[in-house]
Amino acid sequence: MTVRGYIYQEESNPWTLRIPLLAITGVVLLFFVLLTAFAGYQWMYQDKIYPGVSTIYGVNVAGMTRDEARIALRERFTYDQDASFVFHFNDQSWEMTASELGVSFDIDATVNQAYNIGRERGIIRNMWDQFNTWRNGTSVVPVITYNQSEAEAQLDAVARSYINQPVIDATITIQNGAAVTSPSQVGRSVDVPATLDLLETEITRLSTRSEFNLVVNETAPTVWETNTIAEQINIALDPRGVTFYVDSATGLDIGPWTATPQSIENMLRIERIDNEDGTARYEINITDEQVRSFLERIAPELRKEPLNARFIFNDSTERLEILEPSQTGREVNVEATVPEFRNAVFSTGDRAVPISFIEVPAVVNELATAEELGITELIQSGTTYFVGSTVARRTNLTVAASKFHGLVIPPNSEFSFNQWLGDVSLDEGYEQALIIYGNQTITGVGGGVCQVSTTAFQTAFYAGFPILERYPHGYRVGYYETGEGPGMDATVYEPVVDFRFLNDTPYHLLIETYANPGNSTLTFRFYSTDTGRTVTKDGPYIRNVRPAPPAIYRATPGLSPGQAIQVDYAVSGSDVYVYRTVRDAEGEIIVEDEEFVSHYIPWPAQFQVAPGDPRAN
Repeated sequence: MTVRGYIYQEESNPWTLRIPLLAITGVVLLFFVLLTAFAGYQWMYQDKIYPGVSTIYGVNVAGMTRDEARIALRERFTYDQDASFVFHFNDQSWEMTASELGVSFDIDATVNQAYNIGRERGIIRNMWDQFNTWRNGTSVVPVITYNQSEAEAQLDAVARSYINQPVIDATITIQNGAAVTSPSQVGRSVDVPATLDLLETEITRLSTRSEFNLVVNETAPTVWETNTIAEQINIALDPRGVTFYVDSATGLDIGPWTATPQSIENMLRIERIDNEDGTARYEINITDEQVRSFLERIAPELRKEPLNARFIFNDSTERLEILEPSQTGREVNVEATVPEFRNAVFSTGDRAVPISFIEVPAVVNELATAEELGITELIQSGTTYFVGSTVARRTNLTVAASKFHGLVIPPNSEFSFNQWLGDVSLDEGYEQALIIYGNQTITGVGGGVCQVSTTAFQTAFYAGFPILERYPHGYRVGYYETGEGPGMDATVYEPVVDFRFLNDTPYHLLIETYANPGNSTLTFRFYSTDTGRTVTKDGPYIRNVRPAPPAIYRATPGLSPGQAIQVDYAVSGSDVYVYRTVRDAEGEIIVEDEEFVSHYIPWPAQFQVAPGDPRAN
């Protein structure tokens, strides 16, 4: 301290220096004591497991040397020999030993793990680990090893032999006229990796017997069952088949027709349908093609053509008079019949299908008036002559002409001679007469019909109607040349040779026919509305004339010796050209110089003589 300019130093207290020295000395001594204790602790457990290491499944290894711990553990555990693992799936079980699964308890690794506690992390951290282990304890997990490949092989063997199975959809086929099904199967496969995970957990428990379920993955089939569709198929293949019939109300005496089980089997189609939920199902359907083909094939037999009313035109009253009322026709209704067939195929009851029909109304009915049809006047008539014809020929042309009497052809419609002529037979009233057949004149049914087709042609020619089909005779026939000359005939021979023309006007055309045996004339009369058109004929022009060949004598049974009957006359051959020009009401040309060509072959005189006549060719 400083007083009045002088400096004084106080005397030091000896106890003040002694206290820190004593503290330092105590710390040093404590350190050495602890160090000595630690060293002693380390020396005491230099080859032993530190205290606090917890028991390993009931075996206390604390304070033991590694050899002692090995002996203790080896005496306690017989894992390799005795442990077993039982795998379950449903009501099946498989037991395997640890050795079969390649499982072993690694005693050395386990003991080393216990021994290394407190020895692996440096002095300070080791001291802490030792202290913490002594105070709180440390658990040692046993080291278990197993050969995963061996375990996997064992599980694979069980899976392949007893569990694994492919997913199989239910199927259906048709064999020997019946449905054949196969059941579905759930797919199964053992999930080996997942099962091995469970096995590892059980292994670490060191139990002498472990039981657990195998991990099995299942895959549901897409198609579960086909029994329902099989039942439908067997119904469809009923031995009765399916029968089509025509209702007696139609007046038809035809049928029935039966679709056999074999033919129905050919129509069946099994189709797989995918559902929205990922599953699928089968449906059975029946194709329409064969049914439609069958119905279309028999349809012409069942069709009834509608018949237009037939009239005559009363020239005095200018009204139509009914000859025959119209008749409604019918045709097979394929679209309505096919669904009924489908229903019958899958029916356990009545398997008969009535064929459905559609009514086809007549184009012209008997209520039509002359004004409505446009039949108001005579627009054209044509006449041919049959002087010298036999009674049979006269009968035939009269019968044929009657087929066209009163016929009405609608506007812009075609006239077909063969369509309206119908069947030429004795049943229809025709008689046998001379006809041209090939290169000879013979006796046949219908001789004289061509007189009618020729008259129709000449009338249509002068009416200005378009001629769609016309064929000349093979040789020139005198009957058809009276009046118009050669080149104006038309032959017919159903079904390949026809005469056709088109009513190209907006009016109906009424045809009247009159056969007059008294004056040997046949007349066609066309009634409609006069369009004002005119027709000019140019010709005939006869060219390339060729003489008739020598007469032909044919042996004919039934004739007396020396008797000869001439059945045809010699005619020279030639090419005949006729031209037609048609003008409308204003004189404008519609068709100019339309050419009609007839190639007639030379025709010999022909005689029938008795068999053995020396003149017979």
